[in-house]
Amino acid sequence: MSDSKTVKSALISVFSKEGLAPIVQKLDEQGVTIYSTGGTEKFINDLGIKVVPVEDITSYPSILGGRVKTLHPKVFGGILNRQNVDSDVAEIAEYDIPQIDVVIVDLYPFEKTVTSGAPEQDIIEKIDIGGISLIRAAAKNFADVTCVASVDDYAEFLEIISANNGSITLKDRKRFAGKAFNISSHYDTAIFNYFNNKNKEEVVFKTSITEGKTLRYGENPHQKGTFFGDFNAMFEKLHGKELSYNNLLDVDAAVNLMNEFKGESPTFAVLKHNNACGFAQRDTTKQAYLDALAGDPVSAFGGVLISNTKIDLATAEEIHKLFCEVVIAPAYDADALKVLQGKKNRIILIQNQVVLPTEQVRTCLNGLLVQDKDGITDAESDLKIATNKAPTAQEVKDLLFASKICKHTKSNTIVFTKNGQLLASGTGQTSRVDALTHSIEKAKSFNFDLNGAVMASDAFFPFPDCVEFADKAGITAVIQPGGSIKDQLSIDYCNANGVAMVMTGTRHFKH
Repeated sequence: MSDSKTVKSALISVFSKEGLAPIVQKLDEQGVTIYSTGGTEKFINDLGIKVVPVEDITSYPSILGGRVKTLHPKVFGGILNRQNVDSDVAEIAEYDIPQIDVVIVDLYPFEKTVTSGAPEQDIIEKIDIGGISLIRAAAKNFADVTCVASVDDYAEFLEIISANNGSITLKDRKRFAGKAFNISSHYDTAIFNYFNNKNKEEVVFKTSITEGKTLRYGENPHQKGTFFGDFNAMFEKLHGKELSYNNLLDVDAAVNLMNEFKGESPTFAVLKHNNACGFAQRDTTKQAYLDALAGDPVSAFGGVLISNTKIDLATAEEIHKLFCEVVIAPAYDADALKVLQGKKNRIILIQNQVVLPTEQVRTCLNGLLVQDKDGITDAESDLKIATNKAPTAQEVKDLLFASKICKHTKSNTIVFTKNGQLLASGTGQTSRVDALTHSIEKAKSFNFDLNGAVMASDAFFPFPDCVEFADKAGITAVIQPGGSIKDQLSIDYCNANGVAMVMTGTRHFKH
């Protein structure tokens, strides 16, 4: 026996009417009985197509301002009856319940209403009750019923009934059911998070992302990888190969770092393995790039580049000399883009301004760790001068510049900057002394003069050895959070040797 079923009746109750007309016209052409209510019923009538009001099935009007329309045994009996169960068939006949073969629903736009900033009463009215119930019922009974649960599935459904003269296979019905439960679970998660975020009464983590992309592989070729999210909302990809798992991690690090410098003068960063290996702020984008590259031209090979300003031709010509994986900017001049596209695999992205998540999630043991993002950026008003000597105005500027970079660098870390340029950093070391000595060695290897430079540390100094090594290397000012029971030891050394130190009170660990 064939598992295909020919559509003879359909219940349509949708929010979005876009793309619905061709479906209705095709169903009418195939002799399908159409049931509907409210605005959808009017839409179908306006097409000049016969539609049976749901009220004619239930003998009950739409009530409570439209909150109750389809919630009735005759509607749900028509959807949930099992056509191969004799008792169900008998009851359908006894109670004069019409068989419903297809349910087409598009839910009220709850998430869009929330993000629009609408008042709570408007948001509550966008919690769909009848629609979600119809979806669950139809999807549950996929053995007999086809559930089309979103405007996004209209086109596919139309293609199937057009190609098969209204016949739908069990395989397709089950596939539509899977899509339907994906939609219903996502919808319920969005509603729960709305209430939970407002009340914070339960320590519960629920998330649902309906868009995903399979990557070539994960961190290494033997690992599978998937990105869940709307990449196209965040970026416009202009050129290059598909982004990899590691590319995406570096792009994420680049975006979060550059967000600290939004709206400021031309700033350029080069990142490798989630850390800035070059960073500079200058009067022109070209000079910012050149000075960022000078920070570590060796590590820049195969890195990710990001600018907070439009990339012009002069900058593009310099970038083109470097092998890099990704270039990110808010815009590109046409001639600059043409130059950058000269390398086939180079990924070129325009960054759109979208709201980023305020929480970070990572797997841990047999569960998850969830935390607020580090949303604090150290400002001049946060600085508490801990030493007899205060930093100069230029040193304060460099200290805050260094602090922003330090915040986005793997712990333990030390960052050296001078005159708006990253000179060196020690990243991801197991001790702060290691991070410091690595920074000094790296700065020397690229011929940077540390005299007059400043130092940022992502956490306090438990001993005075770090400020002593820094002082002897030429560092004249230090920014750190403070908080060690031995802070005074570092302060005493700085006072004795003419080094300025400020404390912020905020630690920026990045594990």
